[in-house]
Amino acid sequence: MAMKGRVFSGMRPSGKLHIGNWLGALQNWVALQNTYECIYAAVDIHALTTLGSQNDTSEIQDNVREMVIDWLAAGVDPNRSIIFVQSHVPEVLTLHTLLSMVTPLGWLMRVPTFKDRVRQMDETEETVSYGLVGYPVLQTADIVLYKADTVPVGEDQIPHIELAREIVRRFNNLFGQTFPEPQHKLTPTPLVLGLDGHQKMSKSLDNQVELGATPTETQARIKIAFTDPQRLRRTDPGRPEVCNIFTLHKFFNPKQTKLIASECTSAIRGCVDCKMELSDSINSALGEFREKRAEYEGRPEIVREILMDGGERASKIARETIAEVSDRMGLQLPRK
Repeated sequence: MAMKGRVFSGMRPSGKLHIGNWLGALQNWVALQNTYECIYAAVDIHALTTLGSQNDTSEIQDNVREMVIDWLAAGVDPNRSIIFVQSHVPEVLTLHTLLSMVTPLGWLMRVPTFKDRVRQMDETEETVSYGLVGYPVLQTADIVLYKADTVPVGEDQIPHIELAREIVRRFNNLFGQTFPEPQHKLTPTPLVLGLDGHQKMSKSLDNQVELGATPTETQARIKIAFTDPQRLRRTDPGRPEVCNIFTLHKFFNPKQTKLIASECTSAIRGCVDCKMELSDSINSALGEFREKRAEYEGRPEIVREILMDGGERASKIARETIAEVSDRMGLQLPRK
């Protein structure tokens, strides 16, 4: 089958992934391998943009390993995709610097996610680091270093891809046609809410269910999830349309959603019963994943070899790109 193009995508290493990652990015990554040449990076340099006051980087590499194990267990295939760690290819930092020379500051200050992140970090635009301001430039460098033309993203990341396109257009206009303009490709699964029912599932918010959790741990996490706030008693009719447990049933128990909704609205089904059934469905869906994850955990040398090989393959592409950029910009950057 002829491939449609080249995909680049990355994840910040926050450790073990959760079912929101699986339903959103991971299943999409696996599917894209069938029709695209795929490059997937653990973007550890991006993790430095939001260090905060603690400046603790001690867990970054452990988090990379745990996250990549989840990728592999989910079906991201090193024989079909390049899997690597961002910092293993330092050319991305060179390209980030060069792209920053053609990127107006005003473009970066207008990115909606920048202002949101500043508020989340309890910073001001006067105290926030350049690394956070320049995050979209580094993200652009990640993509175009490998001449990727397609980037799978959620809706919240579309402004970053639009900015990447602007940076590419400006570079190409100044120095000649060098990079393809990357196109966003929306992930088919919408936002997955966490167990609090109000915010995106996230480890930092402690509202997640980890993919690698045991069945008992999964059940315990689902048990504390919020449901319909107006359903105070077992005999009260429920409102499945406002209940995140019901939303998760759509993903993990799709054939039963009509029955679940009917039993909920008629108070035949209680919230505890609904949570127990969801836990069973999640554990069943993740059974094979968890077996594979345990295998990779028991053989860490395999993960290291995959990342080393992926880094070498990514570096080959990156060196060729930097050589071309160097020539275009009239520089004499070292060539390895």
